[in-house]
Amino acid sequence: MDKIIQEIKKLADVPSYSKHDRFVQGMINAINEKIIGQDETLPSVNKLIKELGFSRETIMKGYKDLISRGIVESKNRLGYFVGSGNTEQTLNVALLMYNLDTFEEQFYRNFRHSLGPNVHLSTYFHHGDIEVFETILTQIKSKYGMYVVAPIPHAKTRGLLDTIPRNKLLMFDRFEQLDGDFNHITQEFGQSSYEVFSKLAPKIDKFDEMIFYHSPDSLDPKEIVQSFKKFLKDFKIKGRVVKEYLPGSIEKGKVYFTLDNFALWQIMRDCNTQKLKPGKDLGVLSHNDEPAKEIIGITTFSADFSNMGKMAGQTVLNKEKIQLTVPMILFERNTL
Repeated sequence: MDKIIQEIKKLADVPSYSKHDRFVQGMINAINEKIIGQDETLPSVNKLIKELGFSRETIMKGYKDLISRGIVESKNRLGYFVGSGNTEQTLNVALLMYNLDTFEEQFYRNFRHSLGPNVHLSTYFHHGDIEVFETILTQIKSKYGMYVVAPIPHAKTRGLLDTIPRNKLLMFDRFEQLDGDFNHITQEFGQSSYEVFSKLAPKIDKFDEMIFYHSPDSLDPKEIVQSFKKFLKDFKIKGRVVKEYLPGSIEKGKVYFTLDNFALWQIMRDCNTQKLKPGKDLGVLSHNDEPAKEIIGITTFSADFSNMGKMAGQTVLNKEKIQLTVPMILFERNTL
């Protein structure tokens, strides 16, 4: 039994682990390392309190968690025993997303499909609100075997993510730097956006001006704004950043770039109303590709959200290590 307790104590150096996390993961590690096997007796609550210095509530909660996952069994007056010895019980996964926009739905559908039927998935949305983000993480803490999280660019985010054990975290979409190794499948917006603008420079230069609609209050990546300004300067192209698109303000000879789908569809509607042909009379560029933009023929640049979802599902299912920055893909179509 001393070896089991040692496995729990080993995790004291993991800063993101709570006492509950150390207890549960230490027990699982002891079973996986064959330190204890099926039907063998586990340490009593009193012994664990004495050896670990944990509270009775922490020990009882930890055992309850292991029992709910089928890893441990409790026998009246006899104590706790290893159950099936199979720590690979049905995995409970928490997915924390921004919202379910079209491109994010592509991620979700492929992620859900890759996990298969034996994984229980709970999906939450923080909508870019740090208070909602914090509330959700607090409510679901220690309840799932894996947390797949799209972080918010905010000063509090790092501290909140530090409450998730590193081996249970898969970060996706935006990247947030954390200490230590952790899995991530994320995007890079600065250099990749600049490379896209540069590739499109000959087409953009045929027009009089390029306008980027970006609200400083939006959740859009600020790195794209920086890249856009650098591109204008380096390629000596006339352009500006405007806070929002005003319906009906479209002009011939401009290139319009937006990350906001609502603004994009208004621009396309105004093109029809004023009988202006995108790609000829003016240019249109959008971010985050999706089927509707492909069908209409809108030029976009985007990460492959479908593939991102597949890779995330495979990583969770196979317990793989992954630290990947997904490439940005340019789809040159009719509007530019």
